[in-house]
Amino acid sequence: MDKRRPIILNLQEGKKVYFASDQHFGAPDENSSKIRENKFIRFLDTIKKDCEFLFLLGDLFDFWHEYKTVVPKGFVRVLGKLAELSDQGIIIYCFTGNHDLWMRDYLEKELHVILFREEQEFCINGKEFFIAHGDGLGPGDHGYKRMKKLFTNPVARWFFRWLHPDIGVALGNYLSRKNKLISGDEDVKFLGEDKEWLIIFSKDKLKEKFYNYFIYGHRHLPMDLKIGEESHYVNLGDWITYFTYVEFDGEMLELKNFE
Repeated sequence: MDKRRPIILNLQEGKKVYFASDQHFGAPDENSSKIRENKFIRFLDTIKKDCEFLFLLGDLFDFWHEYKTVVPKGFVRVLGKLAELSDQGIIIYCFTGNHDLWMRDYLEKELHVILFREEQEFCINGKEFFIAHGDGLGPGDHGYKRMKKLFTNPVARWFFRWLHPDIGVALGNYLSRKNKLISGDEDVKFLGEDKEWLIIFSKDKLKEKFYNYFIYGHRHLPMDLKIGEESHYVNLGDWITYFTYVEFDGEMLELKNFE
């Protein structure tokens, strides 16, 4: 789904919204990923009793590329659990991240998720939300921004599709695991409000329009910071080190750790 006017959501009584991001399933290897996948499945089982809307803010997979008739193997239990939640009536909003930006329509068709490839505004129970994975937003990071333009270029995607899936997926997994988003030092400490690109971006957005909450993934560092009189910058952390998520009951928003 493309970016449009704000989407209005109203929670039923007793229901909640949950946000999670940066699971990076598949990394650093299959066995380690399975342990984290099982933990995420337990989380989904825990929330399904009162979840009305589930937001997955990108990098659900460490690498994901959909060919016309082929998707990467694995992740069956995670996909099955998301399908169960969707069949139960839970609305799932999924944002592409920089590791799984080559999603096509597989999750939309099989799981009935609503897919976003760009940032999107939501109004949930009267609260204004700006929601995005976060990659490429704000000043700096020019190398990545150039790389993203290449990776999202239709010609480049067309050429990649002609690689045999065994070669294409293996190459993608190799390059993704070399990416410092998994283990880079830049993700282990807070850089300060004047150097955090997403905070700078959010403060600039506040000059244009009021938002109660800016919700992002990408940074891998869980944060809930007040950046205005009634505005908060929230980063969801990840499911590699922190196993964090956000819960919103229509009035209060809380950053939590699972198990």
